[in-house]
Amino acid sequence: MTKAALVTGASGGIGSVASRRLHERGWLVFAGVRSDEAAERAAQLGRRVVPVRLDVCDERSIADARRVIEEHLRGKELHGLVNNAGASVDGPIELLTLDGLRRQFELNVIGQIGVTQTFLPNLRAARGRIVMMGGAAGRLTLPMYGALSASKGALDSLTDALRMELRSQGVTVSYIEPGAIRTAFFEASARTADSHRRADAAESERIYGSAIQQAAESLARSPSSSPEAAARAIVKALTSRRPAARYIVGRQAWMGLHLLRHMPVGLRDRVVLSSLGLNRRSLARA
Repeated sequence: MTKAALVTGASGGIGSVASRRLHERGWLVFAGVRSDEAAERAAQLGRRVVPVRLDVCDERSIADARRVIEEHLRGKELHGLVNNAGASVDGPIELLTLDGLRRQFELNVIGQIGVTQTFLPNLRAARGRIVMMGGAAGRLTLPMYGALSASKGALDSLTDALRMELRSQGVTVSYIEPGAIRTAFFEASARTADSHRRADAAESERIYGSAIQQAAESLARSPSSSPEAAARAIVKALTSRRPAARYIVGRQAWMGLHLLRHMPVGLRDRVVLSSLGLNRRSLARA
């Protein structure tokens, strides 16, 4: 029997690789995308990859995607949901607009739950599986990326609740925690960073300006894993006989979650700041 899954955020990076890997295993993959260009790229991943227009921040779009998928399945079951869509709203907390902060949670938290709620009846009927794409930053906060860390922390907690609530209904829930992944994720967020910065904070811009640039450059140079590593974890979560509740992906994530989190707070702060090329002086008032 051919199994079917929906992968959100399938236009590139982890979502694209995961869609291709599931296709290679014989799955029918509904690739959630937001543009015609992304749909064309997704269609090239394989003949059993079906692009579906889906904006996780738009309830009508989510509902329309469900109708399209059900029409395509023709009574067959949806076995998997991979909540991979997301983005990062970068910058120090003081400089973020409240709209930018709301956008961060809409993309990385509320949208994921909206998609999950909509497709849960299908997944329950199939005794299917849900995979949430989280991140190590959810348990180890990064300065200059506090909004991202906060959103992943919230998704982490909601995933724990879902896992316990759905277990007796036959739906399993797994959470993927990658460290840095070699995708265009942070490059895309950097291009839109200015649109989420307060226009009335000239002095704050002067204080943080060099630190923002230094953090972005250090992050780009930091050790990272390939999208394949995260995609393998997704495939395991969907296909293993006994899927794990959590999959930690990459050396950076293991280091952060198993070493840094157990350090004294002051030492951990210095190590994390240093990893981004920062120190207390670089964040001091000029």
